[in-house]
Amino acid sequence: MTAYFLQAFIYLCAAVIAVPLAKRLGLGSVLGYLAAGVVIGPLTGLVGQETVTIQHFAEFGVVMMLFLVGLELNPKSLWDMRHRLIGLGGLQLGLTTAAITAIGVYLDQAFTVALSIGLIFSLSSTAIVLQTFNEKGLSRSEGGRTAFSVLLFQDIAVIPILALLPLLALPELVAQAQLAAAEAAAHSSDWNLMAELPGWAYTIIIILTIAGLVTAGHFLSRPLFRYVAETGLREIFTATALMLVIGIAALMNLIGLSPALGTFLAGLVLANSEFRHELESNIEPFKGLLLGLFFITVGAGIDFGVLWQDLGAVIGLTLGVILIKALVLLALTLVFRIRYSDRWLFSLSLAQAGEFGFVLLNYSQQNHVLPQELSQMLALVVTLSMFLTPALFIFFDRVILPRYQSRGQQRQADTIEEPGSVIIAGIGRFGQIVNRLLTANNINTVILDHQPSQIELMRQIRVKSYFGDATRPDLLHLAGIEQARLLVIAIDDQERAVELVDYVHRHYPSVKILARAWDRGHLYSLQAAGADIVISETFLSAVQMGTEALKVMGMPAPKADLMRDAFVRMEQQSKEQLYQTWKADADDNRFNNIHYRDLFLQLEDAMKQAMEEERAHYRGKEEMSAVTSDSDHNAQASESQPHSDVPPELNR
Repeated sequence: MTAYFLQAFIYLCAAVIAVPLAKRLGLGSVLGYLAAGVVIGPLTGLVGQETVTIQHFAEFGVVMMLFLVGLELNPKSLWDMRHRLIGLGGLQLGLTTAAITAIGVYLDQAFTVALSIGLIFSLSSTAIVLQTFNEKGLSRSEGGRTAFSVLLFQDIAVIPILALLPLLALPELVAQAQLAAAEAAAHSSDWNLMAELPGWAYTIIIILTIAGLVTAGHFLSRPLFRYVAETGLREIFTATALMLVIGIAALMNLIGLSPALGTFLAGLVLANSEFRHELESNIEPFKGLLLGLFFITVGAGIDFGVLWQDLGAVIGLTLGVILIKALVLLALTLVFRIRYSDRWLFSLSLAQAGEFGFVLLNYSQQNHVLPQELSQMLALVVTLSMFLTPALFIFFDRVILPRYQSRGQQRQADTIEEPGSVIIAGIGRFGQIVNRLLTANNINTVILDHQPSQIELMRQIRVKSYFGDATRPDLLHLAGIEQARLLVIAIDDQERAVELVDYVHRHYPSVKILARAWDRGHLYSLQAAGADIVISETFLSAVQMGTEALKVMGMPAPKADLMRDAFVRMEQQSKEQLYQTWKADADDNRFNNIHYRDLFLQLEDAMKQAMEEERAHYRGKEEMSAVTSDSDHNAQASESQPHSDVPPELNR
């Protein structure tokens, strides 16, 4: 047990030291993780043979990442990006494979070996690219979105590649490896229920499994998450999310498919679920930690012994792969009209080999497609190409991008999916009215609420809303707080509302904050936390009811409306004075402060005096109106009747 603790401490310590240092130097977190792995592995020997085992565990971070990628998509999104997904992604995969295969044949490799190498090197690193895009804010750029389309196609293409590789087996390797394969299978801990089935039965089971996964995800996930969410226990929801991802990954392994494919499909199924944001925010921390561990194991797994033996060949192959892929990608930017710096961002970001290369290399070796010595060398090429990827991003940031900016050819404005979007935290009776008014005026809203029953009710009346705690920063990020113009806070918990205002005001000062207050103290707290506009929940409705009460008590409607306007005006004038007095006192119970009480009583007296003046003014206007009316009436009467000595009072 002590050994496990020490190993965990070493890995975490390396990450804590190297990653912040790399970030400060502008190198990115990925390069920090890779460098940390090199230091604790090949350089110092602090970690050893367990690196391979840990890497298999850490690869689950890639599985989680693809689940989150699926959650960000939906069938409509896939259909909208079909041209780049299939056209650009398919051409990249095909042309890169063809180019590397041709070079492999030229270097006297068998065609099947060269084709296998081409397929393996045609894939790029989804983990590194998406992680770097998120850190640098490039995900919504033209180059970033185009690269994402290609990565998505590559991830899907892993499945047919896995199906194709066994057909490329070398006969001489099959005979040599039969005994070793049988022994490995006898001691293997991996289960594959499909190993003894014929091909047609295997195909049917795969189709049924995927269909069952999609069906269960669509019909059973909502009742399950609703049941768990009703408990109000965040840790149980986190456990449910992990259970879902781990269970699907295990199912895919049992039938011999990629776990990443299964979780990606599950993510697609749940993309329109109201629990989508909550799932993302619960899995995101695990994904980030496991991806970081994966990058460390990649660095720690570099075998410098093999590297020094074939240093020239490994470095040459690595640079050759990067160059070939970059040239193919640059050519595709001309066909698909990707311009300016986005062209280079797209080409450089995808020029490396990917983490699926390790999976395909092991799979190729197990199926007698590649010799063991060649597989080890190619694994080094994959590792080094991934290691050089952060350097390519640095080259783009410091060399490519400044040149385009200096020429006035900056990258085109990013496309905002929901321009002018509003995030509404809380969709109770208050939030519903705000949302209805906004959507009736064609303003897009993102609604977050932590009550599953309320979310379900909203979806029944075709109000798209999401389950989740809006006070969580990661959930706000997923809801698009960086691009939002306005945050409306209408949640019931007063303390969490104040905390949310404070967080958004400090971290996103460009976002306007409108908050609902329960009472005067809550209003002051929200105002002090940084809310731009605070509306008391009961103030306007209570004022309106008070106005109606004046009318019922016999006050004429115009006079009651005048009193209402005067009351609101005086309340607004006194609110700032009371707030400053309340804010100046450091006591917990500021309303009991003598200065506040005295000021409040003074303002109440001023309120009464102002209302009396308004009533007197109104009486004066009434009397003036009456005199004017009487004068007009008398004038009309004198014109219509003959003059007499009868006093005017009797003529009335």
